[in-house]
Amino acid sequence: MELSLSHCSSLGISAVNPHCKASSCHPKAIPSKLNAKHFDLSLGCSKYAVSVGLYGYSSCSKHVPARKFKRNSIRACSQVGAAGSDPMLNKISSFRDACWRFLRPHTIRGTALGSAALVGRALIENSNLIKWSLVLKAFSGLIALICGNGYIVGINQIYDIGIDKVNKPYLPIAAGDLSVQSAWFLVIFFSVTGLLIVGYNFGQFITSLYSLGLFLGTIYSVPPFRMKRFPVAAFLIIATVRGFLLNFGVYYATRAALGLPFQWSAPVAFITTFVTLFALVIAITKDLPDVEGDRKFQISTLATKLGVRNIAFLGSGLLLVNYVAAVLAAIYMPQAFRRSLMVPAHIFLAVCLIFQTRVLEQANNTKELIFITIRNK
Repeated sequence: MELSLSHCSSLGISAVNPHCKASSCHPKAIPSKLNAKHFDLSLGCSKYAVSVGLYGYSSCSKHVPARKFKRNSIRACSQVGAAGSDPMLNKISSFRDACWRFLRPHTIRGTALGSAALVGRALIENSNLIKWSLVLKAFSGLIALICGNGYIVGINQIYDIGIDKVNKPYLPIAAGDLSVQSAWFLVIFFSVTGLLIVGYNFGQFITSLYSLGLFLGTIYSVPPFRMKRFPVAAFLIIATVRGFLLNFGVYYATRAALGLPFQWSAPVAFITTFVTLFALVIAITKDLPDVEGDRKFQISTLATKLGVRNIAFLGSGLLLVNYVAAVLAAIYMPQAFRRSLMVPAHIFLAVCLIFQTRVLEQANNTKELIFITIRNK
């Protein structure tokens, strides 16, 4: 235990013992109701700041990325604040937190941003047709997309419990914060709710696309198909669902809501292609942190076959192609794109990517390679 008092009236407490053993890593000063295995807790006030780092005994020798600590800090703070409150409220709060982590919030952000870009593009092209009555329909569409996303990531967690205990022990099922029965209830609820919303609001064609996305998400994770075992099939499914189907479906539904037939335009074709290639990069690099568990459970991925370093460079190269294509599109199609914005923005992103790739070349070990590659994405 190390205690230090700085001149700015802040109190720092470090509870990390790098040489801890299984028998000595149990926390004594922290309430036992904190069930998170890894968290970084920060409680601040105007004069004093207390920072506590706690590592569970089962993985005190493993490195956990800083962003995992940041993501779990809010959960830990809320649990500490509720430690002395009503037990029922604590259970509700814990269940709500587990459900939120079950949804994989970072995937929701990507879905929402991609959808907003396509909806905005369709509205800009037809600003004279915008009506306030469309807001509710757009909101229902976003809820349906979140439900579809929740079903796909949820069904994957149900069938990957053993792998996640090695690769992602912070996920709610692997961590024991959400039962398998509750997880099944959630994925069934997400699929039924999403299908009902889409079927009622967006017609047969969009309902068919939505069902196709759910089907591809199912065969990706569920035996006997379990297409995630096959690297090419796995990344094609991810790129199709998160790239083409999402963008094409959202744009088609938006134009239909405006009373217009579907029609490709240069900006929409560019957005769809750019996002699909970006989804392809995510698909081939997402398994980099999971190499240990995938090898243990004999899951064949590009990372286990070709090596972490090769896949990291492949992902960086594909991203660079995306940025260069964006610059060329703006140069050769000035009537469709705002050159003054697209060219410098994508050149800047390309330069940053090249710099990070050079850092990647100097990485000394696999964990450092993985961390840099994830940061590039």
